Amino acid sequence: MDFQTLLTNRRSIRDFQNTPVPLSLVKDIIQDSCLAPTASNGQPCRFIIIQDRDCLKRLSDESKKNFLADIRQNPSSPVKMYESVLKDENFNVFYNAPCTVFVIGPKKVKSLDVDAALTIAYLMFSAAARGLGTCWVALGSQLRAPEILNEIGMPEDCRIVAPILVGYPAVIPPASERHAPVIVKVI
Repeated sequence: MDFQTLLTNRRSIRDFQNTPVPLSLVKDIIQDSCLAPTASNGQPCRFIIIQDRDCLKRLSDESKKNFLADIRQNPSSPVKMYESVLKDENFNVFYNAPCTVFVIGPKKVKSLDVDAALTIAYLMFSAAARGLGTCWVALGSQLRAPEILNEIGMPEDCRIVAPILVGYPAVIPPASERHAPVIVKVI
């Protein structure tokens, strides 16, 4: 697939086939993601690959619990719009994907969010080029329980930037409408 087709066809996937993604393929995709530019070539991103569905269910439940606690503390939180789905015990924030890659990095790196976003874009394009679907799911990012963080191997000096779903799409949604770029000024 050429680059323009890849740009046009990549979608956020939330409905996956019940087919495991080979670990070697996930590692190849992550290797591609490391080609992304980062501030001062710091390459701060680290990766936690989770393919165990029971573990993903526990992580989903933990994240939902923490988001609901945050909503109780701050009822005007923008996450409030997800409150009803977060209360649904059958809702899995990882959409039952066969694999989730947590992109993490050192808390002290000031450019981590931008570096990770670029890395994740490369990860998503690499996966799409291989026929896989991805989705950045912020609702899966609120893991706080020390035993859970220990279980997934989270270093104490790191934080989660984003969980990225990876799997074979069951359905590829149509492209959402995009507006023309807003160019404020050309000098």
